[in-house]
Amino acid sequence: MGAPTLISVKVQAADFDVARLQSSLFMGAQEEGAVATFTGYVRAANEERQVYTLQLEHYPGMTEASIEDILSQAALRWPLLAATVVHRVGKLSIGEQIVWVGVASSHREAAFSACEFIMDYLKTRAPFWKKELGPEGEHWVSARQHDNSRAARWQDDNGL
Repeated sequence: MGAPTLISVKVQAADFDVARLQSSLFMGAQEEGAVATFTGYVRAANEERQVYTLQLEHYPGMTEASIEDILSQAALRWPLLAATVVHRVGKLSIGEQIVWVGVASSHREAAFSACEFIMDYLKTRAPFWKKELGPEGEHWVSARQHDNSRAARWQDDNGL
């Protein structure tokens, strides 16, 4: 394989600039042929419940290490040049950005697959705790069966 994958993980309260993040994946190397990204936003409703705000908590250090591990796993599965995750924590309002995943590769299939693999992990196994506040009060959010089913398709014989 070629050069090692550049991996970056940031967990922060501040908003992020999607255009800047995407341009940081394109390092100007001749191998880059594809960049796939995903941006997640706070929805006004979840599972038929109205949402006013979303509170995200994490365990500093453990969360970043966990996400770095999944990016490394993605780099072992696909020929990646770079992989970045920015995930926000704190109190977020409807329409605010929550998460950004970006992957650069020589080929689109690897970029798309790795981006989806990373996002499926973030939705089901990353150590974040999410609490929605709406007209019915507070509600802790857990991974949905649909999300777990999507993530299960990536498991190999070793459970990864």
